Amino acid sequence: MAKKSRNAARLRRHTRVRKNIFGTPERPRMNVYRSLNEIYVQIIDDHSGTTLVSASTIDSGLRSAVSGKNKTEQARMVGEEVARRALEKDIKTVVFDRGGFYYTGRVKALAEGARKGGLEF
Repeated sequence: MAKKSRNAARLRRHTRVRKNIFGTPERPRMNVYRSLNEIYVQIIDDHSGTTLVSASTIDSGLRSAVSGKNKTEQARMVGEEVARRALEKDIKTVVFDRGGFYYTGRVKALAEGARKGGLEF
């Protein structure tokens, strides 16, 4: 019997969710990707296919701020940073795309950080 891949299951969930989520210029999509050690977030306008704002734990500005913190705290800080960058570009509301990841732990912390930073979704 073949072993089930967790990433393949995540990709199936992501495909299923993406059928209903579409980012517009007025309300772009906030996409989250979580790797083993890092977390990445992009705010995307699907109409033009462009990334409007991005943040991650590997950004030079955030790298020193998140060092020494646990991953959940790092995710919260990335959420606050992406909210700050989005508000600078007049983006106030977004559609949250969890990328097939379960809404718990680091993904939830990032979303809560973005809400705390002023984004609405």
